Amino acid sequence: MAISLFPLEEEDLPYEEALLRDPLSVSLWWRYLAARSGPASFVKRCAINERALNVLPGSYKLWNAYLRDLTAHSHHSQYDAVNDAFERALVTMHKMPRIWLMYLQTLTDQNLLTRTRATFDRALRALPVPQHHRLWGPYVAFVTRNGITPAETSLRANRRYLNFNPSHVGGLVEFLINSGLNVEGIIRGGIGEFGDELGGFLTSLAEYYIRSGRGLCEKARDVFKEGMSTVGTVRDFGVVFDSRRIVEISGLSDEDGRSTEEDFERRPELANSVVLRPDPQNVEQWHRRVKLFEGNPAKQVTTYIEAVKTVDPVKAVGKPHTLWVAFAKLCEQQGDLANARVIFDMAAQVNYKTVDDLASVWCEWAGMEFKHRNLKGALELMRQATSEPSVEVKRRVAADGNEPVHMNLHKSLRLWTFYVDLEESLGTLESARAVYEQILDLQIATSQIIINYAYFLEQHKYFEDAFEVYERGVKIFKYPHVKDIWVTYLSKFVKRYGKTKLEKARELFENAVESAPADQVKPLYLQYAKLEEDYGLAKRAMKVYDQATKAVPNNEKLSMYEIYIARAAEIFGVPKAREIYEQAMESGLPDKDVKTICLKYAELEKSLGEIHRAREIYVSTSQFVDPRSDPEFWNKWHEFEVQHGNKDTIREMLRIKQSVSASYSRTQFMLPEYLIQKDDTVNLDEAKDKLKQAGIPEDEMAAVERKFSPAA
Repeated sequence: MAISLFPLEEEDLPYEEALLRDPLSVSLWWRYLAARSGPASFVKRCAINERALNVLPGSYKLWNAYLRDLTAHSHHSQYDAVNDAFERALVTMHKMPRIWLMYLQTLTDQNLLTRTRATFDRALRALPVPQHHRLWGPYVAFVTRNGITPAETSLRANRRYLNFNPSHVGGLVEFLINSGLNVEGIIRGGIGEFGDELGGFLTSLAEYYIRSGRGLCEKARDVFKEGMSTVGTVRDFGVVFDSRRIVEISGLSDEDGRSTEEDFERRPELANSVVLRPDPQNVEQWHRRVKLFEGNPAKQVTTYIEAVKTVDPVKAVGKPHTLWVAFAKLCEQQGDLANARVIFDMAAQVNYKTVDDLASVWCEWAGMEFKHRNLKGALELMRQATSEPSVEVKRRVAADGNEPVHMNLHKSLRLWTFYVDLEESLGTLESARAVYEQILDLQIATSQIIINYAYFLEQHKYFEDAFEVYERGVKIFKYPHVKDIWVTYLSKFVKRYGKTKLEKARELFENAVESAPADQVKPLYLQYAKLEEDYGLAKRAMKVYDQATKAVPNNEKLSMYEIYIARAAEIFGVPKAREIYEQAMESGLPDKDVKTICLKYAELEKSLGEIHRAREIYVSTSQFVDPRSDPEFWNKWHEFEVQHGNKDTIREMLRIKQSVSASYSRTQFMLPEYLIQKDDTVNLDEAKDKLKQAGIPEDEMAAVERKFSPAA
């Protein structure tokens, strides 16, 4: 609609003047239009809208109001102008579904069939897919109006909608029936094209037969049965099954009620069949299927037979051996041990994906024999399973090229662990030892096997042999696996021999701490020191503690020194403790740990009445503690001086505090910012070089190193 001029009235002048100042204000145009809202002002509103949209073509608010006004007040003779306005709006409003829907309704009212259908297609192309659902309802309603759109055109539109919304199957069937088209042929064709909606298509086809009458109920029943036997998802099965049940309850089918009721009772079984149909290698689903037949052993046996025949051990999803084991246990529960043994024997011949699966079968088999007191049979099974294949068998398998898991069964730790448990319970000492030795010879032993072997020998009073086993274990394994062996070995040895073999015990402890990494050595040193305290010399115990303080990692040094000091004070008294405190302060501990040690040292001296010595400790420690970041130390010193000092000592404490604070402040100020990282660590070498160039004294450079050295 062209912009037309209209005579301005007095009440228009304020709006016109405001628009001259700010023509891009939507709110000004909106108030101007609202002031001309009466029916008599339609032409004036159109002119104002055209002017507004000429300067604001992207305003949805203005376009929406204008188009609604046009469609409400225009007559047949003005449809061309209205359509032109919609086309101009869609230049910028093509992503707005309301504009499209308004335009499509206007075209529908004009009975412009081809243009309307083309505009629907334009809208579908222009709008994003998540908004298509707003168009397809009106589109399908438009093309399926009786006698308006050709049947083939309507069918194509319905098939397109089916691509977007597969649940439209019912609507498609309704259209086909009303249009007199080939319902069965089109639906059968749709099944191949829309396989994901197989249940919906077959249900719609069956309902079509039932509604058609003419004796087609038998065909409907066949379609329902076809659906339950061919659908590939539980959802489709539920659609078909529920539809069939509704039909049967409504009495629209002439099917025999008894067979229908049987099918309803078999619903869980039928649903399980649907799951297994596309995935027959799913072991868990086979177990669920067997569980459906609880109380019906014959049906369970049949299901297990079908399962073990169907499941390929190599392709199986899950543990295929569990089907064989459960099958055998079912026979065992029914008292049929002969068939249970046959099943286990067959299971033992299967070539599983892993040795562990095959070993589990043998263990379950032997466990069943043990449970029924066939002890010789259980042991014989284990001997058979752990026997190494003969040279002839190995040669034949090598020639064949496909090595089955049976060739490595004799190296299965699970199998040997079960076997040795049986031998310990049922066999003799020698037979059990032979099994343990075979495990060691095969080099499949774990640290726990070593400990179990030694414990078994201890129970039979073969202590020396047990210690030899521990010796072999600590030679075979490295850290961290050897840790438990060392701890058990040392504890057992000390408990057994005490001071009678003290030199041997010392040798063992030396070997243990020498081979242990720093983060694992502390318990061994404590155990070593306890040995010296209980059976050796106190001086040697102190030497062990001293070695431990040097061997443990930095984060454990403080706790190690605390133990060392406590034991030294108890055994040798305060002089020795003072010596260790001094050693700890000079050992290179992190500043926070030095502070902790010094505070404890000062408390010791204070408790002994050595006030002067305690004050000297506070003075020497103060160089490591920044008053701004660690006020706790200074508060304790202040309390100490209040209790035991005088004005002069307090004044001296405050002077030292001010000096240390200034030293740390100057150090921080002198360090270039790039040397201090985000985690407050500093490149010490660079920092010291920069400070040296700046003429900073050596004592302040030492303070830098103490403050920023990482506490590892």
